[in-house]
Amino acid sequence: AAFAEDEMSTVHKLYERGVANGVPGIELCDRERMLKLEPSLNPAVCGGLYAPNGGVIEPYLYTFALIESAVINGLDTAVDFEVCAAEFKDGYWQVSAADGRRVKARYAVNAAGLYADKVSAIFDAEKFSIVPRKGEEYLLDRNSPVSPAHVIFPVPAPDSKGTLVIPTVEGTTMLGPTAEIVEDKEDESTTEANLRKILKLASNIISGVSVKDIITSFSGLRPTLPGDDFFVAVSAEAENFIQVAGIQSPGLTASPALGEYVRELLAGQGVELRKKSHCIDSLPSVGKVRTSSMEELEQLIASDPAYGNIVCRCENISEAEIVRAVRRGHCTLDGVKFYTRAGMGRCQGGFCSGKIIEIIHRESGIPIEQITKRGDGTWLLKGSLSGTKLRSGELAGKEGTDHV
Repeated sequence: AAFAEDEMSTVHKLYERGVANGVPGIELCDRERMLKLEPSLNPAVCGGLYAPNGGVIEPYLYTFALIESAVINGLDTAVDFEVCAAEFKDGYWQVSAADGRRVKARYAVNAAGLYADKVSAIFDAEKFSIVPRKGEEYLLDRNSPVSPAHVIFPVPAPDSKGTLVIPTVEGTTMLGPTAEIVEDKEDESTTEANLRKILKLASNIISGVSVKDIITSFSGLRPTLPGDDFFVAVSAEAENFIQVAGIQSPGLTASPALGEYVRELLAGQGVELRKKSHCIDSLPSVGKVRTSSMEELEQLIASDPAYGNIVCRCENISEAEIVRAVRRGHCTLDGVKFYTRAGMGRCQGGFCSGKIIEIIHRESGIPIEQITKRGDGTWLLKGSLSGTKLRSGELAGKEGTDHV
């Protein structure tokens, strides 16, 4: 969406590039057409570009689906495997983790995101530096009047696509991101200054933006390389090593094509790749209360009464769905949240977090005090709970034991 006549020259260039790339249905729009597509756009809009084949997905469910599909088709995984050493010997890589585990592989693919530079150095491959570019995002309640039917981009700047207004799959709306170079690869902070900036920019795009509708904020770090391009190649420095580094936006969109390309690179190196004679190419559908009709819900409850116990009221998530998440390996609060949406609503887990922790403990056997928000020391409770036990949904301590 262009809001000044001088921006239309960029819109024309993007249109010509889209036509040259064979983008289906791409359309150069005047003001009237833009307002017909999105009536709540700022009336100052003077034209824009429409790409009807654009869309949105849930990135975490996409990622979960990829790994679940790979595992049911025979993939072995080694998670929380912090690479600390690698040696190429007799045609194989011996890769060691900080906790002492080792894996042996003929070929290694470096897709380590923010730490691709560190992994490359460990493998004595190319020397480069990954620079984090932080983007802050803000999520609006599903009852916000800001509810566009399309992803709305401003005219892009040289270093960023700008602040977007993004309808999510589940009916909420995201505003953002920012684009800020930072030094710390663990810096996921958000600031009031950037909140105000995003609100102002979003208000320039669409009507109805209000700070009272924001239910959460978060940030992500893009792994950038000088020149802002992807680095996908067979290493010229290390044996049997493939670089997949600097995969920032639009890395998610490009990921299927990147996978195909890396497969071609491996085949070009002489790796024998045989297609499986039998491949499970879809995951079974699972019951979800929030998308079920009354008739379907009755059937779900008949199959498992836990579907009738709603744990997350904001997003209408049942105990059965949380149990399924935990049994599939999601044993952190964020893992359950991203797999089920429990805790993603207006109260952001204020009502349901305690119940989810209780279910994780019950189903996994992990002690309450060892359950984390997202792993890696993000403890939810401080101190020892030795001698406590769960009773009627509450933590009840023995006499002389501190209550939590």
